[in-house]
Amino acid sequence: EFKHVHLGFAVDSPRGLMVPIIHNAHLLSLEKISKEARRLSAACQEETILPDELNGGTFTISNLGTMGIESFTPILNVPQVAILGICSISLKPVMKENEIKFIPHIGLSLTFDHRAVDGAPAARFLQELAMAIAKFELKNI
Repeated sequence: EFKHVHLGFAVDSPRGLMVPIIHNAHLLSLEKISKEARRLSAACQEETILPDELNGGTFTISNLGTMGIESFTPILNVPQVAILGICSISLKPVMKENEIKFIPHIGLSLTFDHRAVDGAPAARFLQELAMAIAKFELKNI
């Protein structure tokens, strides 16, 4: 629905939490987003990040899954529109073909500004994201 995505992502740096921004992420491939995220993350760690690289975000991703966190509610970075919390991956039992199988499950939590988006479109976004994750293969990168 929105024309521009300036994607922020949370980085735990020596100076504390920093949120570098990948400007115009909607125009980049997944590979280019990944490279830019690594570059910006390194700049945060090395304390060489520029002020312009920390401003102008519209949407943030916070991944606490790497710390084993199974559930959390991310806090919106005003004036951004939303923040997506990514939780840890764990195996969950699912009944398939009359058998219990364990499949990977990842928790996602979306906090959003109701002035910018209503609940139903936000829920559809999460639904589409969940379907994309379920179909994702590393060879797609």
